[in-house]
Amino acid sequence: MDFKTELTQRALTLDGAMGTALEMLGFDTNTDLWTARALITDPKKVYQVHYDYFKAGARATITDTYQANLQAFMKKGYDERISREIIVKAVKIARQARADFEKKTGIHNYIIAGIGPYGAFLADGSEYRGDYNLSYEAYQDFHQPRLEEVIKTGVDVIGIETQPKLDEACAILDWLQAKAPTTVAYVTFSLKDSQTISEGTSLTEAIKKVSKYPNVVAVGVNCIPIEMAQEALELMQTVTDLPLVIYPNSGAKYDPQTKTWTKPTGNLTLANCAPAWYQAGARLIGGCCTTVASDIKPLADYLNKLN
Repeated sequence: MDFKTELTQRALTLDGAMGTALEMLGFDTNTDLWTARALITDPKKVYQVHYDYFKAGARATITDTYQANLQAFMKKGYDERISREIIVKAVKIARQARADFEKKTGIHNYIIAGIGPYGAFLADGSEYRGDYNLSYEAYQDFHQPRLEEVIKTGVDVIGIETQPKLDEACAILDWLQAKAPTTVAYVTFSLKDSQTISEGTSLTEAIKKVSKYPNVVAVGVNCIPIEMAQEALELMQTVTDLPLVIYPNSGAKYDPQTKTWTKPTGNLTLANCAPAWYQAGARLIGGCCTTVASDIKPLADYLNKLN
């Protein structure tokens, strides 16, 4: 069974944060490369994060490529060949963790290529504001090298995630439709509020637009406060028949100046929100920043019983 088919038949558990999990393993992510630096200096920890999420019950894991783009690596002094090899390494690490877990358990999981926005490259919190503007061609030029490498290496789905701008998401989708039309993708937006994506476009308008692309198999939101999730899902459900994707933060708040998170507040968890999210159409459910394997396990336990 492939990702698209399974997602139409049952709810799948997604993994949680890469950054928080790496930090718990003792890795310092406070650089412009963020978690992508671990691909260069400590790839075994990246493998461990993927494997730990599989052990917790995640059926899909996102590659450590959110901030792993050609321009970021070249800015640090790596040439194009090495930069592309680092992106390939991210996919190979995730695939190896999957293969090892499947050999031990017989469970086949999915690999999602995480494609963060241009704002992530700026490393100043722009993915939560969308206050940058590139031409259509410039967006495609920026994303093309990473897309080429993850597709060539082999993933199950392209996760166009934490997107603050509709035109950027559409530029990526147009590239996929032209260059890799059989490659399936999902799109998730970051939000200004529960009705509006970060740049100010209405969430319903954005979801309607990206849902029309033939290779988009799911749509949703991620990296948002957990308390925004329910209303956002209910809104999206009114304008698309596609499976919905939700992976919010734990309830912690991010300071882009210090690149730090406050501790989570409130009593909402992925597991206790999942029943209502499922009723609102969510079929790929996980966590984003400040969520870890201990958050994913009770979520996976619930979704397994549901399925």
